[in-house]
Amino acid sequence: MTESPTQSPPPHHTTTAHDDDETVPQIPIEIVSEEVMALYEAAFAATGSSLSSSTSSSSTMLSSSSLFSPTLFQRNARSIQSITLLSKRRLSDCKGTTSLVGDIEDLGGGSRGVPVPKSLLHQFRRKRGLAVTDITKTEWCEKQMEFFLNFGRPRITKAIEAGRARHIQLEEEVVKRIKVCVESKEDVWAVKFMKFILGANQLLLDGLTRELPLIGFVKGVWMVGVIDEIRMPVTENERNPILVETKTRVQATIPSEPQRRNGRLQLMCYKYLWDNLVSDHFPSRQFFESFTLNPHYILSKEIRENTSNSGFPAETLDDLVRYFRNTWCMLPPAHDQLLLRYEFQEDQSLLGEDQFAYDSDWLNGQIQCSLEFWQGERKANYTPEEERWKCKFCEFAEVCPANISRHDTPT
Repeated sequence: MTESPTQSPPPHHTTTAHDDDETVPQIPIEIVSEEVMALYEAAFAATGSSLSSSTSSSSTMLSSSSLFSPTLFQRNARSIQSITLLSKRRLSDCKGTTSLVGDIEDLGGGSRGVPVPKSLLHQFRRKRGLAVTDITKTEWCEKQMEFFLNFGRPRITKAIEAGRARHIQLEEEVVKRIKVCVESKEDVWAVKFMKFILGANQLLLDGLTRELPLIGFVKGVWMVGVIDEIRMPVTENERNPILVETKTRVQATIPSEPQRRNGRLQLMCYKYLWDNLVSDHFPSRQFFESFTLNPHYILSKEIRENTSNSGFPAETLDDLVRYFRNTWCMLPPAHDQLLLRYEFQEDQSLLGEDQFAYDSDWLNGQIQCSLEFWQGERKANYTPEEERWKCKFCEFAEVCPANISRHDTPT
């Protein structure tokens, strides 16, 4: 039986509890219930072969921001004369039912005709990029992630549905959705870039934005994610945006340490992607090549109209990438202090907040370990022995070798 190494100690953090009950929750719902990736991954799924033909159209959603109370968040003093008021609109995917499991491709041929298995990254994420939630799920249990990839995503529970509904509700407090059509994979990516541009402008103008998509090139791999919330500091001396992640819980308790560690990893990945962008680390040519995109593709009429109305008229995908780059160049790095919020699903009350410092060394170690698994450099590790309580809630427990070997009766 292969044992995974004990996780390295998480970075220093402080947790402020809002509930006297310190009982460790029994169900680690955050790991599977807080996937605010349904809308975003649906867009990535559209980049598959089904979109290589322009005969079919898909539906996405355009969101326009509403005014947010200036008493809660400080407006950025930077003047943005080139951006009209309409540029505060945001885009949010509204695709229908889409499989969130990557395409399983045929095994490649090795030397002398012997099949060579492709990495999980190549099999399942080549066309969409590695999601931040893929990193966090891997940290939770690599073997469980392997089962999910090969046998299907976890079942959609009431807790998952409630978590998604809450995130949509939080987003709609700031933005309003309207439909817009996409006709190609270039259009799908254009929508994501528009989301970022409009969300970043909203952050600079109003001091708050939510559900902001990110993409970055991390250690030779394209990685994507969606930040729950970004706030501008309320003090004059601070200008680094604060990244916030909201987790909803079935039980009115603060989560266990492995769950909090997993949430910290997620937010640190977002800061890593954010800081990479604002440092202008985005190889655009490699982006087009990696996702087989035509930079000179003429975007759909609706997208061109929306970009024009929003103050950054774009005809091609390359035009939007240029606006994308101009936008992130206006942004400072994210704040080193990150914030996790825990809400009770029943009444949306705040259970507690976990404020912690960014730890680049710890994060790089976690990402490197995860990429070794995804790139096929080693087999999947099992969750550490001291965290095997997770197995009680895993739907693959009965077929997992770690669980079977532990319960085998000696002969």
